[in-house]
Amino acid sequence: MPKFYPELTDALQQFIEEQHIFFTATAPIAGRVNASPKGINSFRVLDRQTVAYLDLTGSGNETSAHLLENGRMTIMFCSFIGKPVILRLYGTGSVISPNHEKWDMLYSLFEPIPGARQIVRLAIDSLSTSCGGGVPLYDFVGDRDALINWSIKKGSKGLEQYRKDNNEVSIDGLPTYPLV
Repeated sequence: MPKFYPELTDALQQFIEEQHIFFTATAPIAGRVNASPKGINSFRVLDRQTVAYLDLTGSGNETSAHLLENGRMTIMFCSFIGKPVILRLYGTGSVISPNHEKWDMLYSLFEPIPGARQIVRLAIDSLSTSCGGGVPLYDFVGDRDALINWSIKKGSKGLEQYRKDNNEVSIDGLPTYPLV
């Protein structure tokens, strides 16, 4: 049975800090649901009802397109070691691009990661926990470096071109946030 909370408790914040992976989910009004795994120490709790993650350049930019259209977002954490817990954060997401007035302040909360393109912020409406008894146990070995190495190899001009070529429209044809 899920347990709902109005905000992140100290214990839930500690749980988030212990996780190496989280999953985001967004969907347009009509079109494909997007679920995406994230990691590389890119998640931050801003306060009890606001979280953010540093979004890296990737194959698409579905999250931005969906948030521009309707703002709906869920972020999920699962424990893969220790006590089985699933934590879901429900709310309204927004994207902060490098030309946004809040970029410098928010970006300073993260370790610089090559390929960073935007920050996704979630204003939490509600959150819930459930048991997670069906989630398997896994040992964390380390972060993969393939995406970081790819970004370094592309360089700033190459990343800019890649984003222009691949990240300005979602797979459903929706526009994404301007990427600068």
